[in-house]
Amino acid sequence: MTISNPLRLLLVEDDELFRLGLVTRLQRESDIEVIAEASDGETAVEFTNQYLPDVVLLDIGLPGIGGIEACRQIKQQHPNLPILVLTSHSQKSLIERLIAIGVNGYCLKGIEAEHLILALRSVATGASWWDQTGTTEIRAVFAQKPVINTDTIEVIDNPLTQREQEILGLIALGKTNQEIALNLGIATGTVRVHVHAILQKLDVRDRTQAAILAIQQTSLK
Repeated sequence: MTISNPLRLLLVEDDELFRLGLVTRLQRESDIEVIAEASDGETAVEFTNQYLPDVVLLDIGLPGIGGIEACRQIKQQHPNLPILVLTSHSQKSLIERLIAIGVNGYCLKGIEAEHLILALRSVATGASWWDQTGTTEIRAVFAQKPVINTDTIEVIDNPLTQREQEILGLIALGKTNQEIALNLGIATGTVRVHVHAILQKLDVRDRTQAAILAIQQTSLK
């Protein structure tokens, strides 16, 4: 039996007690390893270069250069490194900046531990995770792009990754998660993570609604 390597996580949080609580909870997950902790923006960038983690979990309100600049520098040096932002700030301007930088996810502090862990696993697999506040802002940003109108249908470009678009297309063909996994050569669990991200981004309740939207978009191209 092959045991996969744990997800190597860099945790960046200046609140020592909150950081300790996160580490304690994350240590209960056998597939997640906190390899380093940072409490300011400069150290976050330094430790990213030093340890090359699989994912960075980062607060925005950091001393020093701050979380936004830390995200920007990390993404400049490691464009494909997933960053999940965990913060108490939810200003529209902040979310717009995070989208522009290219962070992979955004969660507000207070998120249930199970959801945070799922978010970490999601961004690590190449998906994205934005909570309701972030998802609403993403749709608002992309809604500023040109839309295609018919009598009753308005189609808006959605910020899906290439993999998410592939999976959405297979959902529209009626494929199950297992069939999608076999088709794309990925794990069924990874498909579930991507499907969750797709439903969030498209603001739909289930796979059926996502499939209908995909079919509508295809028919209007």
